[in-house]
Amino acid sequence: MKVDILDKDNKKVETLELPDRIFKAKWNPELVKQALYVQVSNRHHPWAHTKDRSEVRGGGKKPWAQKHTGRSRHGSSRSPLWIGGGVTFGPRNDRDYTRKISKKMKQGALFSLLSRKLKEDALKIVDSFDMEKPKTKSAANIFKNIFKTSSSLVFVPAKGNRNAKLAARNIPKVKVLSSNALNISDSMDCKNVLFEKEAVLEFVNQFSK
Repeated sequence: MKVDILDKDNKKVETLELPDRIFKAKWNPELVKQALYVQVSNRHHPWAHTKDRSEVRGGGKKPWAQKHTGRSRHGSSRSPLWIGGGVTFGPRNDRDYTRKISKKMKQGALFSLLSRKLKEDALKIVDSFDMEKPKTKSAANIFKNIFKTSSSLVFVPAKGNRNAKLAARNIPKVKVLSSNALNISDSMDCKNVLFEKEAVLEFVNQFSK
């Protein structure tokens, strides 16, 4: 498929041929949802942790005799029934939330999402984002020229374009990602996606085989 390449003033300068399987994939919401769920789950690292009765310090000695005291039977002062004892069914940080998804499904979900954004004019490609100095204000003005809005954006600059990365990283609602780090979660969080021409070629070359 052919895609328009824009300059910094949002004017068409050329067209670029891109593979249909990446940028013209069928919209598959269930696959996108599954890939997103797996990615979010794998990022989940629980920190809340309570100790059970085996982890609480002390409680080795039996509080009182088993019989003839008139009190109920207890074997440890660290029972969950006691103040200062262990916790029953509390949160544990050893719980594993990781999920698995095949590489093919993960790629398919990303292709489906990018194709939908391109169809809805929420994905655009700029010919070059070269800047003499990494000025945040200049980068913000370019983004507004292209999308006519200040909504959330994923910016994918070319691999060697350090000034573009520095200029865009401090702009609110803008995420700067390399072509090999583009993922479902960030693409879903942001409304628009902007590729530099060299970056989109880098992205396509990852899947050329």
